[in-house]
Order: sequence, then C-alpha cells, then structure tokens
Amino acid sequence: MTASAPTLSSHFADTFPELALPWQAQATDGPQLVLLNAGLATELGLDAEWLATDDGVRFLTGEQPGPDARPVAQAYAGHQFGHYSPRLGDGRALLLGELTAPDGRLHDLHLKGSGRTPFARGTADGQAVLGPMLREYVVSEAMHALGVPTTRALAVVATGHPVRRETVLPGAVLARTAASHLRVGTAQYAAALPEQAHPTEVLRRIVDEAIARHHPHAADAEHPALALDEAVIAAQAELVSRWMLVGFVHGVMNTDNMTLSGETIDYGPCAFIDAFDPAASFSSIDTQGRYAYGNQGPIAAWNLARLGEALVPVLDDDPDRAVALAQEALGRFHGAHLAAWRGGLRDKLGLPASVAEDDVAALTDRLFPWLAAARADWTSFWVRLAEHTAAPVDDDAARTEAARLVPGAPDPAGLAAWLADWRAMGPDPARMRAVNPVYIPRNHLLDEARTAAEGGDLAPVHRLLEAVTDPFTPRPGFERYAEPGPADGAPFVTYCGT
Repeated sequence: MTASAPTLSSHFADTFPELALPWQAQATDGPQLVLLNAGLATELGLDAEWLATDDGVRFLTGEQPGPDARPVAQAYAGHQFGHYSPRLGDGRALLLGELTAPDGRLHDLHLKGSGRTPFARGTADGQAVLGPMLREYVVSEAMHALGVPTTRALAVVATGHPVRRETVLPGAVLARTAASHLRVGTAQYAAALPEQAHPTEVLRRIVDEAIARHHPHAADAEHPALALDEAVIAAQAELVSRWMLVGFVHGVMNTDNMTLSGETIDYGPCAFIDAFDPAASFSSIDTQGRYAYGNQGPIAAWNLARLGEALVPVLDDDPDRAVALAQEALGRFHGAHLAAWRGGLRDKLGLPASVAEDDVAALTDRLFPWLAAARADWTSFWVRLAEHTAAPVDDDAARTEAARLVPGAPDPAGLAAWLADWRAMGPDPARMRAVNPVYIPRNHLLDEARTAAEGGDLAPVHRLLEAVTDPFTPRPGFERYAEPGPADGAPFVTYCGT
C-alpha cells in the first residue's frame, strides 16, 4: 500500500462483535474502475488519483482493504413486507471499515456485490451486476443533489466475473459511504438476542453509538434512549416527506432499510413517479402496494413502532412505562411528517413562510385531484407553475392558461380560480426554481443508461449523471432529461436487482 492509501478503522467490528461476522471479499478477475466519485473522495479526504490505480481498485473491491481493516458482514433482523425475519444481515455485502473525514466524522465504507456471506439466503451467489450498481450510483447522487439525506456512491468497479441472472451479465461491486449502517433492524436483532448474549447491554451500546454518530444532542437528555427514539422519529418524518416532495418511491421500506441516521439506504426497486398518483407502486414484489408513494408516511410510522418495541428494555426499567414512552414518542410522527410535507409544498409553491400550513393544505387539497385526474407529470408541473405567477389579462386567457398548465385536467375554470387564489398569496418564482428540480433520474432514462452500460457504452450514464447532479439548472441540450417517459407504454416495473 502506498502513502496515499486510506486507513480504515474497525470501529463497528470492535464495538459490536455480536453484530459483526468477520469476512473477506471475494477475489476478482482483472477488476476495472467504471465510475469514481472524485468529488466525494475529496470530501472524505481520499486520494482520487490513488483510488484509480490498480491497488486503489483492489481497495474498492475489498481485496486489499489495508492492514488495519477488519471487514465484517453486519447482522440485523427486519420486518419484510410486514413479516418478521429474525436473521437477515449482509448477504452479499461487507462493511470494510470506517473512514475518518477531514472534519473528524466517521463514515462507513461498505461494499455491495462483494460475494456470498453466511447471511446469504438460499442459493444466492452474493454477486451484483453492473447495471443495477450503476443505477444505485446515479440515483443516490441525484438524491444528494436534491438535498435528500442519503448514502452515497464512491465507486463502481467491474469485477471481470460474468454473473448469471436471466442472462449472463457483467459483475460489479458498488462501494458506498454512509454516516453509519445502523438500522431499525439492528436494534431488532439485538433485542432478540438470547439472554446469555446480554441483549439489553447490546442495545445500550447501539443507543450510545447512534447518539454519538448521529444525534449528539440526545446525550444530554434526562433519558438518552428515549431522546434517541424521538430523534430518529423526527429524522424519518422529515426524510420521507423529502422523498415525496421530489416524487421518490423507495419501493422496499422494510425495517432493515430504515436507518437510525435518517439517511436513505438501498436503492433496489426504487423509482420516481412521472404521473402524479398516490397509489403509484413500481416494485415487482410489492403486489399489494404496501410501499406505494402515498403510503410511505404511514409505513415509516409502522417501522418506527417496531423500533420503539425493540428499545423497550432501555427506555425504562418498568416495561409498561417503557411502552407508554415509546407510544408517546411515536405519536409525534404524524404531526412532524405533515409539517415537513406542508412546509415543503409551501416552498414548491413559492409562498412566503408567513403562509400557514393549513392554508397550504387547503390549496394543495384542491390541486392534487386535478393533477391525479390528468395524470400530470409531478416534476415538470412545478417547473411550469413557476412561469405562471403573473395574472392573465381576462377570464378566457385564464382558462386557456389553466388548460395548458395541466393538459387534460377537468374543470379548467376551477383550476384558473385556483391559480388566482395561489397568486394572491404572493408566490416567488425564484424561490420555486430553487427547490423544484428540472431533472430527476427518470425511470426510462435509467433503464436506457443501464442497458447501454451492460453493452459496454457508458456515455448515457455519464450524460444522465451530468443532468441529475445539477438538477435545478435548465441547460440547452438536456431537454429530453426533463421529459417524462412514454405515457402509452407498459407500466414501469422495478425489481430487487434493478
């Protein structure tokens, strides 16, 4: 290893031996760097030039993590589609260790597709393929650019291994970073440990770790574990609201995919809505629409109830009192989520902070049925709306404007009246343009880029990244990246391996 090689600590492995299975990444055949996030590398204090060397690429695949690294597969449990699985864990992933950024903060360096571990289910091979790893890279970087808390992609490396799925596809490893990989499922796993493993003591360590790394204000609270629970509830209420404001559907909101940090994690069957539809669901395995666009708030609350259950032993010595404290904390989720949602909508509408949440709700409650009936594109509607802050000259012009703004909407006269009421509240178009993205990783563009990359052409991936990592600035030559997918095609479907 050269002097430019990163040094990884083994903080999680040392702190949580009960939750860490020492493991090694599989060997690769001539790995090739496909994408490197040089900007993120710099933020983390890494040498991007070294990461592009042969030794750097072997570092990114986990084959040469350094002498101080102790890679582990993390153990966690989880409710998957409402059904409890007591032992999940990193079946095809590894925590290589922690990086210390220039500001002193720890960041996990985690691999996906680094080979089968003992946590792998069934006959899973533990590998990943190039297209989905590039997809996660693009979507996570887009979410970061949109201001949504998220894990981030550091690199995608082609392994040189062919991977058999429906067809034979090129294998790849994704290296991603996170504030941590502590999850609701981590607490669930610890709470279910046998008594001889001292589950309450492990839970206390999880609480201490989550507070130190993510919610330090909770350390000074009278009841730190309760303060942590409250902080995670608040963070997730805000996070899910931000998802919905940009039209994001996670697709697999299992409790093992909900972080204690409040970062978005795991971009498997995720998608962005084109047509506004609260029931929009894209995942092939979400046949009941459990994780549909409009269900994400209630599902987050359900998941957080499971967190409260897991934390009962450390919330209070009296179990009944502990349950009551957890329920009281959870009761604040709905108000926090609604406030974040309505506050975000106020910004999307360009309205001043003095406009009350209830007035925002009254405005959007009238608007959304028109958008749904017309299957209006969620993203481009807000962009177009910013161009209509000036009042038309007469009623006929107002109805024509409304019909053009939301083509196919019933009752253009009613929509014109809505526009007049909105203008009366003083919308600021500059404020709207600052929060309403022109470009998102639209599903058809992601599929197009993924397919091209699997055929050896990375140009569409780079072009899409160029668009979505500067999402608020319209640019000549990027018009197609602002357009929704074909309206007359088959419904878009995502898969866990997408």
